[in-house]
Amino acid sequence: MINKLIEFCAHNKFIVLILVGMATLGGIWSIKNITLDAIPDLSDTQVIIYSKWDRSPDIIEDQVTYPIISALLGVPKVRDIRGFSDFGYSYVYIIFEDGTDIYWARSRTLEYLNNILPRLPKEVNVELARDETSIGWVFQYALVDKTGQNDLAQLRSFQDWHLRYALQAVPV
Repeated sequence: MINKLIEFCAHNKFIVLILVGMATLGGIWSIKNITLDAIPDLSDTQVIIYSKWDRSPDIIEDQVTYPIISALLGVPKVRDIRGFSDFGYSYVYIIFEDGTDIYWARSRTLEYLNNILPRLPKEVNVELARDETSIGWVFQYALVDKTGQNDLAQLRSFQDWHLRYALQAVPV
């Protein structure tokens, strides 16, 4: 079989060149026109609620974490809710079903959260965490002075006042 294919290619060089050219053009067209997510986001859609209150974990659990969790049990498309309380803060993780839009999930969470906020203690500071996914931290860098002319304070100032804003301006 392979001998016949090699013999056919050797006798019909023009047809082989046309087929190779068509395959090359098809590959170039595919690269330009087919969208490809090089790093797919396989993480769950989740919304995190962060609460800060200067109390012990058991008080935060009873007066903040548990009321928030029980108020969010009726949110549509919720798969799981997890709450963690520690000294001075509380995290509530709302994990949604696969395919749920993150902004839809955040708006539903805010709607349900607004109903429970008046029943929480007045000193509690409740907020939604930023809408980041597991692939949000893709780039890492180190600011190094190879000349030895800058100390750590100068490098930190350069990072905070110049480099940080330049990196944030890079389109996603």
